Amino acid sequence: MKYRTTNFNSFRTHGPAAIIAALGLALAGCGGGSSSGGTDMDSSIQPNTPLQIAQESAENYNDNENGVITGETLSRWLNDWENERPQGVTGRLVILQQGEGPEGVEYIRSDASDVYTYALSASELRMDRSNGVIVTRTIVGDGPTMDALFEKYAIDPREDMIVCARGSGGSPNNQGRCWYTLRYWGVPARNLAFLNGSYDWQVDPGNPYPMLATDFSTSPATPPGNGTVSVRDMPEDNFALIATIEDIMAIATPSPQNDTGDGVLVWDARGLNQYSAGEAHELGQYGCAQAYCGAVDDYMATFQNNATRQGHPHGTLQLQFTRMLVAEEGNRFRDKAELAAYIHGETDANGLGFVDYTYQPVGVGNAYQPGDTVYVYCETTQRAQTTGLVSVAILGIPTRYYDGAMVEWNSLSHIVAENGLPILPHDSQWRTDLDDISFFRASNDPSKIAQRDIVDPYAERSNAHLVEDQAYKYDDGSDGDTGGDTGGDTGGDTGGDTGGDTGGDTGGDTGGDTGGDTGGDTGGDTGGDTGGDTGGDTGGDTGGDTGGDTGGGVEPPANPCG
Repeated sequence: MKYRTTNFNSFRTHGPAAIIAALGLALAGCGGGSSSGGTDMDSSIQPNTPLQIAQESAENYNDNENGVITGETLSRWLNDWENERPQGVTGRLVILQQGEGPEGVEYIRSDASDVYTYALSASELRMDRSNGVIVTRTIVGDGPTMDALFEKYAIDPREDMIVCARGSGGSPNNQGRCWYTLRYWGVPARNLAFLNGSYDWQVDPGNPYPMLATDFSTSPATPPGNGTVSVRDMPEDNFALIATIEDIMAIATPSPQNDTGDGVLVWDARGLNQYSAGEAHELGQYGCAQAYCGAVDDYMATFQNNATRQGHPHGTLQLQFTRMLVAEEGNRFRDKAELAAYIHGETDANGLGFVDYTYQPVGVGNAYQPGDTVYVYCETTQRAQTTGLVSVAILGIPTRYYDGAMVEWNSLSHIVAENGLPILPHDSQWRTDLDDISFFRASNDPSKIAQRDIVDPYAERSNAHLVEDQAYKYDDGSDGDTGGDTGGDTGGDTGGDTGGDTGGDTGGDTGGDTGGDTGGDTGGDTGGDTGGDTGGDTGGDTGGDTGGDTGGGVEPPANPCG
């Protein structure tokens, strides 16, 4: 197979400006332009740009039949699926539930005919993977991992309606991971929804669009394990949802100010304490009783994942993910109009909104600009699953997820780790610990910095995982080798133990994100990483030896966003 490549060997000469020159044409399509197609491409698969992937919600979520849906809509489907199924959906109703609900509403009921609820672990959707430069933790699962999921739950996403749901009252982060992963691998928007709010909210007397008490059961369905559909069968190529580190280096501004004319809004979903590396904090953090407060006592308390440093890429704006939710109502999403006000730079009743490097609100008209592509991230792009849903699936804005996130960005540094050696050599083009691309405060204790798994500090590109995924999707499997030349052994060596050390942002199945509107992400921001769901070696068992020659199949398109 042939892939469009760009030479990045010298872009560090003048910081991000040189990357912009190298990526200019490639990034042009990521704001909503057309993809540059390759040759011999499978005409049955539609490669989509971020604009084509985005879907805008109705003003009233109860009017939606995909994307964000209400309990009333799901209840209507449950009780008469044959007649109430959305137009164009011909298969089953499949609820992928993460976390058990409270007593009496533990699981949405199955009917053993055409409605099934399965207990899904977040570790089934993510894994550690190499991007060619570094092994990045807990990013989107590879092709064999997704095929294993489709087989386990016997899902046919071309025909079935899939609803990502959560039983407990935590944040929608894992629901977002469910939606994002399935869309990335080509599940059509028509066949995918996420339930607004946890199960206790679905039966709350104050919910205007509730479910019925009879809609629930005490246990999920047993996965049949006999599915035959592959991600190769999905009709869309939505790989443009992912942004790589080279993309973020390209759009980072040379100075701290956000550039409202550059066609992008980069959204940091973490708390202000992490964005500022302890120079400021916000309502609910460390006892702050107003919108924004000054420096914290110990800036190292804002570090996660044994990082080299804390801070953010230049030009990014911060608005914590919890502000998108109504905590006392099952952490449901705020109404669309409220979310739109945030994205346009307005502040809420507490004075909270998008802030920039001054740690003050940017003001109306100084956040999202018409035509922008939004880039979302946090520490492991777990919290950013909530902000991503707001941007791409509620407001309908072209959106890309920097899945490597700050755990990757902060790792790519010429800073000495616990083993006495710098993580990257001083002349690596992938260094982000440079003041023409980042604001940061370095760790004051090398013994607290974990050495990272560096694959190649001089790699030409940082998109090996995308190359591998394209190869898998566009290979018909006729020669038995499913990975790309750069993919190698992704299920074994780099896939495993996604729950273990880093786990990812405490908003997962363990509860996390306890702050809501005023408390603010107390687990994630101040230490987080409780270890994910089940730990689980998700790469080893399901990944297998997916590398090697790709051989037959069709050539993937040249993805302008990959």
